[in-house]
Amino acid sequence: LAGAGAGGSSAAYHLSEFASAAGIPTNITVFERAPYIGGRSTTVYAYDAPSLPVELGASIFVQVNQILVNATAHFNLSSDGFRNAIAVEGEEDDDKGQDFLGVWDGHQFVLTTPEDMGWWDKAKMLWKYGLAPVRTMQLMKKTVGAFLNMYEEPHFPWTSLSEKAHELGLVDASAATGAEFLRKNGIGEAFAHDVVQASTRVNYAQNLALVNGLISMVCMATEGAMSIDGGNWQIFANMATSATKDIRLNTTVAALEKQADGSYTLTPQNASTGAAHDAEHFDEVILAAPYQFANISFSPQPPQHVPDTIPYVRLHVTLFASPHRLAPAAFNLPPGSSVPQVVLTTLAPGDSPTTDEKSNAGTPGFFSISTLRTVRNPSTGALEHLYKIFSPAPVTGAFLASILGVPTDFDDGESELGEDVVGRQGDVTWLHRKVWDSYPVELPRVTFEEVRLDKGLWYTSAIEGLISTMETSALAGRNVARLVVDGWVGGGKSGAEGGVGREQGVDDEEEGGKEL
Repeated sequence: LAGAGAGGSSAAYHLSEFASAAGIPTNITVFERAPYIGGRSTTVYAYDAPSLPVELGASIFVQVNQILVNATAHFNLSSDGFRNAIAVEGEEDDDKGQDFLGVWDGHQFVLTTPEDMGWWDKAKMLWKYGLAPVRTMQLMKKTVGAFLNMYEEPHFPWTSLSEKAHELGLVDASAATGAEFLRKNGIGEAFAHDVVQASTRVNYAQNLALVNGLISMVCMATEGAMSIDGGNWQIFANMATSATKDIRLNTTVAALEKQADGSYTLTPQNASTGAAHDAEHFDEVILAAPYQFANISFSPQPPQHVPDTIPYVRLHVTLFASPHRLAPAAFNLPPGSSVPQVVLTTLAPGDSPTTDEKSNAGTPGFFSISTLRTVRNPSTGALEHLYKIFSPAPVTGAFLASILGVPTDFDDGESELGEDVVGRQGDVTWLHRKVWDSYPVELPRVTFEEVRLDKGLWYTSAIEGLISTMETSALAGRNVARLVVDGWVGGGKSGAEGGVGREQGVDDEEEGGKEL
């Protein structure tokens, strides 16, 4: 397996499980470029203190995410609800009455809500948006319900993602923009703009007029949101380590040479130094990373199907700690007002939706600011607030000073990257930055990549063009694992239908286990 993120770890785990059930011994090797398991699900530590983990990548999963929820229980991992995942530890008196969430358009909050909406709050929502909230939830349940069919027979496993998406009616949503899909289903533009677009921006850094309708529905499936204490990466670490002891971190796959019998000779290399290791032989190879970022040399020719190069969102994540709360003046609120703990954003009147990385945030200039929780600075013992910002460009020191309401004695040019704000007068005491190629630009589409790129060569990242989440990547890994084992036992769907896999399944070994 090339890649130990959600897709690769799930593929390893389910391959081991399915093969064991079929009585087939396996020898699974996982190669991972990074020095950790988890891919885009990774944790860093506030103030570099191991007792203060913070999600740097994928932060939450939800109740309908069957694979992640089941793995959490299976591996006896401790999970928090969303409130505990992002709220304060030991609320202060002045937290009481603070709105939990607000949607900011760069000029004003178009919507604020408490965490637990009582009947009066719900009545106000219906007064403002009519039946749009109800219709959106009904449409979300219908759309997500169709997708959930992909977990079970007769729709699982699938060899052609395009055929399955058409069969289940998912292309009705994926073929249209989110704005078009909502309009077609009778959902008013005000709710789409204020609520659904705020969700597509925080989850996918994309606006409703461009992102596809399926993604807009995925963003509204928030019931039962949770995270793993200490980091969601633990789900994937447990999956991978339960499947094999042969996990090569800091190691990339440099080259794959297809043999006459359909097996592969694989050349690993050190991800840090580029030094090549001895070539190894494998019966099957699962590519569990986007093809365009894998940088694998194929011989004697490329795979039968080469995935298209597609644009990915370049997302800037900024984590920082400060003794200061978000300043009401930065959000045009009266002095003494409380800023919502979670600030989502939407476009302002006159903003144009765009795929341009530097301007698609519009007037707000960022996608979200979350007050994660209150923590104790291990150096000073003082209580401070931990924040996370999603933005299309690096946030500057001047921007941080602005949202915290503190004076600056430096200009924006001096503090272009903002690092010099750390420690200056103690206003920002810890800062960590990460730039992710986080997910594809999810434009409307009706065809998707193949699951099988060649005989014995499988691809979990095909699903990212349909939906990009931890759960869907894990599902793609499970699907590939099922197809591989079905091919081994004979009579399965591995080579029976779809894409380049129309020839009969993978050749069986005469004796012994399978090398992956």
